[in-house]
Amino acid sequence: MSAVFDLTCDLIRRRSVTPDDAGCLPLIAERLERVGFRIEHLRYGDVDNLWATHGNAGPTLAFLGHTDVVPSGPEASWQSPPFEPSVRDGRLYGRGAADMKGSVAAMVVALEQFVAAHPQHRGRVGLLLTSDEEGVAIDGVRKVVEHFRAVGEKIDWCVVGEPSAKEKLGDLIRVGRRGSLSATLTVRGVQGHVAYPEKALNPIHALAPALAELTAERWDEGNVDFPPTSMQVSNINAGTGANNVIPGTLTALFNFRYSTASRADDLRARSEAILRRHGVDFHIDWHLSGEPFLTPVGGLLRETVAAVCRDLCGIEPEQSTGGGTSDGRFIAPLGAEVVELGPVNATIHKVDECVDVAELDQLPALYRTVCERLLG
Repeated sequence: MSAVFDLTCDLIRRRSVTPDDAGCLPLIAERLERVGFRIEHLRYGDVDNLWATHGNAGPTLAFLGHTDVVPSGPEASWQSPPFEPSVRDGRLYGRGAADMKGSVAAMVVALEQFVAAHPQHRGRVGLLLTSDEEGVAIDGVRKVVEHFRAVGEKIDWCVVGEPSAKEKLGDLIRVGRRGSLSATLTVRGVQGHVAYPEKALNPIHALAPALAELTAERWDEGNVDFPPTSMQVSNINAGTGANNVIPGTLTALFNFRYSTASRADDLRARSEAILRRHGVDFHIDWHLSGEPFLTPVGGLLRETVAAVCRDLCGIEPEQSTGGGTSDGRFIAPLGAEVVELGPVNATIHKVDECVDVAELDQLPALYRTVCERLLG
């Protein structure tokens, strides 16, 4: 039906559940190498990464995406096989159609078209792809950025193809993301018989007052770009399964989604101070998934992407910092402006994931136009 449709279908057919790329990256590398891109395959652990560039000195515009997908869930629940693309009522169905093989295909097609029309463009265009975005994200873009720092690689602008739209392509772009700080809390008690609590120490009871304060704490007020920081408990586990045994330990998992109004070190320190104030005997392991980032108003990439949405989609895009995290969190600390632009996200990670075919066909023009306005 179109170049982007055909490539999206080819990618969906490859069962690239994290971290298995299933041949997506070699397919893309071969296409881009044919039109003059320099190809670097960067493998770390079990993860394949691809960095493809075209051009020489000058500013660098990078497109960022991932070829891995989440598991399909029960395949019998899908109306059609999740790894066999199917079109119904103007939508292309398959795991990864929206998140984000459609965007990856659109980026490839846009770059092919751009370098064909502008072989002597200024600066560089690049495509950075990983097979470890949906998983732990240790050996993917995070590790590639370490390599970039070591070799002095610089990125000025980065367009992430995550599905950003709410109802229609171009109606929302992400101009920043909150940081994500997770904790695994272990509370130590003394196991015993429930009939003799004076001979035991119940870690559930010990944690309860501190947990109430943690969940009620106002961590910050947010700012004009971000909502207030949110702390959420995702799991609590204790006990032997018997109703007559006081548990000896408790494990709790919680996460901060925090704005630029807070710092990870301060959130750690304040959390631990609350636990100590309540006399909790604890150990806590912290994991910082990513710092918050923001491409400010007036940034050239932010203004360019917003204008492209207005001009090509006929929409004034909402400029949001909501949602979860993306691999843009690793690129922003390089000093790059980062904006996310992709298809509607209503079905991502769901059974019967899909993308509107007409909007998929439109997406390469958006990416190509960004290239032309920045480097054409």
